[in-house]
Parts: sequence; C-alpha cells; structure tokens
Amino acid sequence: MLSVMEFLVIIGVLVLLVVVAGIYLWSTYNSLVTLNVRVDEAWSDITVQLKRRADLLPNLIEAVKGYAAHEKQVFEAVTKARAETLSAQGPADAAAAEGHMQQALKSIFAVAEAYPQLQASQNFLQLQGELVDTEDKIQASRRFYNGGVRELNVKIKQFPNTLFVRGLGFVERDFFEVADAAAIAEPPRVQF
Repeated sequence: MLSVMEFLVIIGVLVLLVVVAGIYLWSTYNSLVTLNVRVDEAWSDITVQLKRRADLLPNLIEAVKGYAAHEKQVFEAVTKARAETLSAQGPADAAAAEGHMQQALKSIFAVAEAYPQLQASQNFLQLQGELVDTEDKIQASRRFYNGGVRELNVKIKQFPNTLFVRGLGFVERDFFEVADAAAIAEPPRVQF
C-alpha cells in the first residue's frame, strides 16, 4: 500500500512530465510556425524578383528587336519563358521555368552580341544592368529560401518531432532547384 507521501511523489513526477512535454510541444510548434513563415516570406521575395525580371523582358525584347527583327524564334522563346515564369505555381514549377528562362536569356544576349550598335545603345545598356542586378537578387533570394527550407525540413524530420508535427499540419517544403544547375550557375553574360 502506498503512503500519502509516495502517492504525492508519483503525482508530482507525472505532473512534471506533463509540464515538460507541454513546454516541449509548445516550443516546437512555435519554432515550426516561425520557420514556416520565414520560408513563405523568402518565397515571396523570390516571386517579387522573378516578376521584376519578367517586367524587364518586354523592354529588352523591344530594344533587341529594333536591331534584329529577323530573330523571331529567339523573341518567341523569351516570351514563352516569361509566360512560364509568371504562371509558375510553387518552387517546382518555378525551377522548371527558371531553366527555360536562363536558356532564353542566353539566346537573346547571343543575338545582341552580333549588333555593336545595340550594345552601344544607352537604353539597352540600362536594361542589361537592371537585368544583371535582378539576376543577382534572384540568386540571393534563392539561397535565403533554400536555407529556410533546409531548417524547416530538418526540424520536421528530427526525432521526436517527426512523430507529431505532420499531425499539426507541418510538411516538408520543396527546395528551389533547377534541373540543369549549370544553367543558373552563372547568370547571363553581359558584355560591354
């Protein structure tokens, strides 16, 4: 038979375990919410930069078209890649669109290299500068996003979190990776 003192010790230990488990769950949940919001914010930064680049492309196409109107296939490829980028839903679609965009941009800059008058155009030079700046921002945003996704995914996969976090609505997120890593390893070359 348990004495009152032993009974109180057992109750105290059980209460302590419940409190510790509650604090752990509360802390884990809040850190996952924070990471989830950080990843959403980082993805928003990427979409802003992708939209900025897409907004620059019509002006770039017009500038090049003024000198190389016969390069219709290149302009169509850039326009198609732009539309694909703007309609991308999530990191997987955006990554596929990004690969196509990089190939299209390389093509348009290859065309531009053949026209010295175009490369001397102040409007074209300004567009190139803005595009390079935007490409740099996309790369920086991509690194920040992938870092946040890595942190979130690790936290979700860690034991004992993996036992309960999916039940709370947390799922692993996709990285923003391009299938052809070489396509984005170096931004489109802009030569003056």
